[in-house]
Amino acid sequence: MRRPLVLSLFPFLLLACGLARAAEHAVPDTEPAAGAADRIALWPAGEVPGEAGPASVPNVVERSHDPALPDRYIDNVSAPYLVVYRPPRPNGSALLVVPGGGYQRIVLDKEGTALVPAFVEQGGVTLFVLRYRLPAGRSDRQAALADAQRAMRVIRADASRWQIDPQRVGVMGFSAGGHVAARLSNGFDAPVYPHRDAIDALSARPDVALLIYPVIDMGAHAHTGSRARLLGPHPDAALQARFSMQEQVRTDTPPTFLVHAQDDTVVSVDNSLVYYQALRRAGVATEMHLFPFGGHGFGVRIPAGLTAAQWPELALRWIPSRHTEPARHD
Repeated sequence: MRRPLVLSLFPFLLLACGLARAAEHAVPDTEPAAGAADRIALWPAGEVPGEAGPASVPNVVERSHDPALPDRYIDNVSAPYLVVYRPPRPNGSALLVVPGGGYQRIVLDKEGTALVPAFVEQGGVTLFVLRYRLPAGRSDRQAALADAQRAMRVIRADASRWQIDPQRVGVMGFSAGGHVAARLSNGFDAPVYPHRDAIDALSARPDVALLIYPVIDMGAHAHTGSRARLLGPHPDAALQARFSMQEQVRTDTPPTFLVHAQDDTVVSVDNSLVYYQALRRAGVATEMHLFPFGGHGFGVRIPAGLTAAQWPELALRWIPSRHTEPARHD
């Protein structure tokens, strides 16, 4: 009797799954060591708010087969930190970069190291890429916001060391990291962790915000994975509204630059559209670029023929235009 085709394919399906798993492998040595000049701990050891016991060892995983195009992610971060990329000729401005990963992981290369040629080497911007705490297994939904607030304050506290102007420090977030960046934009003064030192007296308000294919809405346009990991499987309407950033915009939300592709099937372009409208209603200066093609998660790795490849140049032109406005720190 002839076997069904599905059975004859079964070994090949197992092989394909095995190859997919084999493509991901731990690469812990690729992160700067604790205490290195380009790695900045956000809090003193053992004093991360909401954390008890020794810090966990983060997992760093490589997903790429091509050494020229690394695609690492990190998770299991309980002692958050920054990795600094310094330009040869700093222009005095800095960006806190919050990579995405659906509140499940933090992407390190597509939305981190890949930014260096355009923003650092050519643009002269100092980048501080954040390894933040994720909500998985936590009851505290504010851990990522606390890390972002503290990161802004830590950057400003040591601005002279990095040759940056403390009134020219912005935030740039991608995907779910864009949600963290928008939360920082609208909740920079929210009391989400107990202040304990002089650093915490500094403002956490970004001078500008750049949100690239951001998660914004937790309702009808939500990225369901991000919503479930942050808010749980069945958040009520009030909780969804509290974490829908178009509902939290205020008059002192920083000037905002939005980028999205209309063919994004992961995080709907409606997220940027509803945020843009909320910013306009609040009188916040905003610029939005919607591109027909690009999908999701493109970072700066975009085919040259697509108009979305222009966004880093547009951003680098926009940033100094916003910094000419008077800084507003609370």
